[in-house]
Order: sequence, then C-alpha cells, then structure tokens
Amino acid sequence: MSIIAFYESILQYEFLQRALLTSVLVGIVCGVIGCFIILRGMSLMGDAISHAVLPGVAISYMLGINIFYGAVVTGLLTAIAIGYISQNSRIKDDTSIGIMFTAAFAVGIIVITFLQSSTDLYHILFGNVLAVPTSEMWMTLIVTVIVLLSVYLFFKELLVTTFDPTMSAAYGLPNKIIHYLLMALLTMATVASLQTVGIVLVVAMLITPAATAYLLTNHLGIMVFLAAGFGVVASIIGLYFSFSYNLASGPTIVVVASTLFAVAFFLSPKQGVLWRSIRARKKRALVVQSDS
Repeated sequence: MSIIAFYESILQYEFLQRALLTSVLVGIVCGVIGCFIILRGMSLMGDAISHAVLPGVAISYMLGINIFYGAVVTGLLTAIAIGYISQNSRIKDDTSIGIMFTAAFAVGIIVITFLQSSTDLYHILFGNVLAVPTSEMWMTLIVTVIVLLSVYLFFKELLVTTFDPTMSAAYGLPNKIIHYLLMALLTMATVASLQTVGIVLVVAMLITPAATAYLLTNHLGIMVFLAAGFGVVASIIGLYFSFSYNLASGPTIVVVASTLFAVAFFLSPKQGVLWRSIRARKKRALVVQSDS
C-alpha cells in the first residue's frame, strides 16, 4: 500500500484514526518517561513494571472493570515492594526487581490460566493498536496529559535527583517521594501502552527512543523532545507497515524504533560508530604525517 493510500484510509476509517492517535500518544509518553528511566539506570525497573501489571490486567478482566485500574494498582504495589525489600534487607535493587517482577508475572499467568480466556488477553501481551476501542484511546490521552504535565511541573526536581541525588538531598528535596512519583508515571505510561505494543514489548518503547535520543545530545531538555519525536515516528511508520502488510502492530512498531536506534548508533555525529572510526583514522594519519 502506498503512503497516499494509507493517508486516504486514515481519512476513511475511524478505527485507523483511533489507532494513529493512540500510537502517537504512546510514542510521546514512552519517549519522555524513558529518558529519566535510562539516565537513572533503571531500565530493568521499566521491564519489571511492564510485566508486573499483568495480574492487575487479568483481575480487571475477571471483575469486568477497566484494565487501567487493576494494572496501575499492581504496578505501583510492585514498585513499592521492590523499594521496601531493597531498603530493608541486604538484597540489592536488581535482585529485588528480579524477585518481584517474576513473582507478579507468574501470578498473572496463573490468573489467566484460571480464567481460560487467553484470546482477549493475547492482545494485552503483544499489542493490537488497530483494535483499540474509543475508551482506551481517551484513557491514553488522559494518561499522556497527566504524565507530560507532571514532568513539566517537576522537571527541575527530576533533573537534579537524576544526575546528583546526593546534592538534591542536601538541598532538602524528597528523593524517595520523587522516585515514587516517577514510578507512578512509569506505571501509567506502561498501562497506556498495553493496547499498542503489549506487556512483552512495552519496555522497548520506554527504552529504545530515549536511548536513540541519548546518542544525539547531552542536554536533557533536547533529549526529551527527541525521544518523544522518535517514539512518534516509530509509531506512525510501524502503524503504516502493520496496516499495509497485515503485520502485528506491537512488534512492527518496536522493529522501526530499533531501526532508528541502529541508524543513530552508526551515524550519530558525535557518538556514531562510523564517525568515531573516521575521526580515529584521521588522527592516526596525522600522527603518521607528524612522525615522518
């Protein structure tokens, strides 16, 4: 399908309009939150939260309520449990993360098995943005507004606690409260992404666009905008290929995001492997000339 035909399809089909808007919102919210996650070295926490929401999703299905509520509750409880274990025992953060997210994910699998309704939950695991209902689209919009507004209002606090938590504590900033605020935003971003890329792949949308932006700039503000932009581009292009060639939406979006990262990894002006190799070769040539 050509790009023009895809554009005409967007104008014609309401489900595709919902899919496009939801994909763009997910790309923005995941890109923004992902910046703080990777700068804090908390990529594993993103993976943990994305898997920990599964029992909440399954229980929500069982009770017949919106999956958002159950997923947010289990995600936040897991984040709190991880912090509590690491702060009150000899267990380090990475170990407590591994314990809690695998336990939560296992509980979710058991609940799904008990429900015997894996058909509905399959899309939660792997995503299907083309089937996103109107209610989920509005929920994603609300979550995006909340996350972006929170980041805007607490940007300085997030910046200081991210790069120098010792100095932020000396200034009297509540590091723990800010940490759990970020965990709450991460949980909401994860839940908002379930219908688009699914639980299994949501960590890729949280990490890959932000990592791509990280290769291109050393300024956090620019990094946030770039990450959101890469998330949007990956979502739109992924949606195009998913709709045009009948591919799974979640994996397709993630593949596009990974391709953008690969391009930045090799071609980034400062950090790219290609340009660093060229600069190193020029330096060696200058050394040889000076010696001769």
